[in-house]
Amino acid sequence: MRRASTCLALLGCLAVLGLPAAASAAPPTFTFKAKAVPIPKPGGGTYPHTGNILPSKGGLGAALEANFVITKAPGVGYGATAQNPEGGIPPLAAVNFFLPAGAKINSTGFPTCTEAVLKNTGPTGCTKAVASPKGNALGEVTFGAERVPEPATLQAFFGPNKGLLFYIQGNSPVSLEFVAQGTYVNSGVAPYGLELKSTVPAIATVPGAALASTKTINVKVGAAIKKGKKLISYGTLPTKCPKGGFPVKAELIFGGSYGGEREFGIPAETVTQTYKAPCPPK
Repeated sequence: MRRASTCLALLGCLAVLGLPAAASAAPPTFTFKAKAVPIPKPGGGTYPHTGNILPSKGGLGAALEANFVITKAPGVGYGATAQNPEGGIPPLAAVNFFLPAGAKINSTGFPTCTEAVLKNTGPTGCTKAVASPKGNALGEVTFGAERVPEPATLQAFFGPNKGLLFYIQGNSPVSLEFVAQGTYVNSGVAPYGLELKSTVPAIATVPGAALASTKTINVKVGAAIKKGKKLISYGTLPTKCPKGGFPVKAELIFGGSYGGEREFGIPAETVTQTYKAPCPPK
């Protein structure tokens, strides 16, 4: 179950005083990097002949490692209060990641899990559907009258309909557990192919205070299964790498009014960045 609770024994019923939450004068900015890496084995180590190796050169698949750093825009930001007049980064509502044309996703044969199991049981209920080792993120939450950092772990699991489920958990200073959903679609935008569209719920910590926001994301997604002597990889690189690197793109959406657990209460803002992931070494 999605949870967001503070240490009430310490805070009592401390109310958050100050100005109402507001969107940034300008959207936040972000940078990101991405690269193909060897596929992790469940028990440790990596599968041989995987990683940044073209299929035409004997590559058997790859995992994708991505790193995001989000920065608040100058001026008054989201959730400004008398104690924090500058505010901060608005809450993250979605991450859309565009893979290079020719990259393939194969979910056939991989066990899946459901959002309900992850919410009610946690990762222990989905051990056969692990799609990544544990990554990490750094959030920002309201704790009493302060806006403070919240370290968290995140891990991907194979979900229904060829999708992914991301389980995010933080323990201090606030207890957080929630699931983000990812779905693959054809982007229809050259030079990209598949697009992973991931949605994030709105996470409240203190009633009436600013929602939790995100500052960094570090994740490595990829898995493989053995069928006899054959290795079946979830992700496969294109057969060729364009000059300058594999083109990838990320769209981050902050805020928006979607209803239900995705009601952020501020206008949606979309920020886009592109990147060239390194070609395999010659």
